[in-house]
Amino acid sequence: MHKGMPKALRQTLFPILIGSFFRHATALVLFTFFIAIPALSAAEDPGGVRPLLTHNQFQSILSEDTQVLDDATALEWFLDAIDGAPPNWKAIYGDDGAGHDERLFTLNRERDRLREERHARTSQVTFLWAGELSGYDAERGGFHVAIGPKLIPTQWGVVRFKPEDLPSNLVAIPPPMLNASLQKRVRQGKRIEVEVAITGRLLPDESIIYDFAHDEPGQGMVMPVVRVERMDYVLKQ
Repeated sequence: MHKGMPKALRQTLFPILIGSFFRHATALVLFTFFIAIPALSAAEDPGGVRPLLTHNQFQSILSEDTQVLDDATALEWFLDAIDGAPPNWKAIYGDDGAGHDERLFTLNRERDRLREERHARTSQVTFLWAGELSGYDAERGGFHVAIGPKLIPTQWGVVRFKPEDLPSNLVAIPPPMLNASLQKRVRQGKRIEVEVAITGRLLPDESIIYDFAHDEPGQGMVMPVVRVERMDYVLKQ
């Protein structure tokens, strides 16, 4: 503070300046705190915490524009619309499998190019994986869900979906009237199966990957790659 300033004026201004400093410092700390909150919340991945539904409830929330792909007929129709015709798996694999990696690479790049403008690529789809309730999460009031892919044989080959951005923490929250009975069944070691409905859209690039099964030489695999937009858990009857 300037030495020539009168003492009375210094005594008046000093508390004002100090108070202003702390108000600005406090505001900065609070601003930083609230900016950090969304990042922490996003890391918790809330998209995997969903209610446990009955089959009828699940059917009622499905959009009319969503294609449910859970059987060979629906999958074959879907793949016909996107890629036209199945690959010639025998020709791609060859007599002994030699060089099939290069032929697969060529097939995938060509199919990516041809489907570039097809509308079916952007349609919303729902596929089902097998699931099972496991340990109870008291904090969230639901059960952790263990899941695994379905393999569906079709005229195109064996179809196995590949989800992108799948939530890491999968928890199914049952209705209150079922909670206690489900907890008891889980404690008794009984299996409680659920269907895990995964809804999303094919990736813009590399929408479908063609490959061969690792445990069955020459068996063609078709793997639609879906960016996950929604998860639903359906209690099996």
